Amino acid sequence: MSLFLTGTDTGVGKTFVAVELLRLLREAGIRAVGMKPICCGDRADVRRLLAAGAEDATIEDLNPIWLQSPVAPSVAAQIEHIEIDIEKIQHRFTILSQRFEIVLVEGVGGWLVPIAPKFFVSDLAKRLNLPVAIVTENRLGCLNHVLLTCESIRSRGVSCAGIILNRSDSAGDLAQTTNDGELRRLLPDTILIPIAENGVQTPAKWAQLFAQNSRNDTVFRKLTQL
Repeated sequence: MSLFLTGTDTGVGKTFVAVELLRLLREAGIRAVGMKPICCGDRADVRRLLAAGAEDATIEDLNPIWLQSPVAPSVAAQIEHIEIDIEKIQHRFTILSQRFEIVLVEGVGGWLVPIAPKFFVSDLAKRLNLPVAIVTENRLGCLNHVLLTCESIRSRGVSCAGIILNRSDSAGDLAQTTNDGELRRLLPDTILIPIAENGVQTPAKWAQLFAQNSRNDTVFRKLTQL
């Protein structure tokens, strides 16, 4: 099984989460690799994915579309006078899926970031036919952002694998100390995985992301045995 990671915003920790999950998957003996189909600006996130994943992959394998303007892909493509090739992304993902047991696909920005005039991150996840995990940062506003993202994912007929609450141990304000409990109340049937700021997390918690898919019995078992 592969998994698509989207965020409630840019800078909420998608790459941090992907790296932590890749580390655990590899520790469990699972051949896993991260993919960032579209990168805008520098390639720092892609290099982190490359370092965390299986050795026999290149930066071009993981990031087929690199736009150097640090804006939304649709805007960057206009600035740089190029057309984003969705088929190229699909082809590269298919190849990675054949080579590795799990491909963690990290979206660019949030769920409805425009990639092309009539094509969004949400369309890419659906095109790749992947369940989606939502990454959010534990801060004021995350309840609204998570609920809107979750609703949009499900309205498109895409499976929501779970919610990852990054920096769950932050206690700077009242919102940060209550977000975890309120998300559980509002979305009782959705897996919620709180991640501490230092990234420490038990493999069994991460394994929940794969628990609902019968094709991933092996992945679930290996993670829970760590």
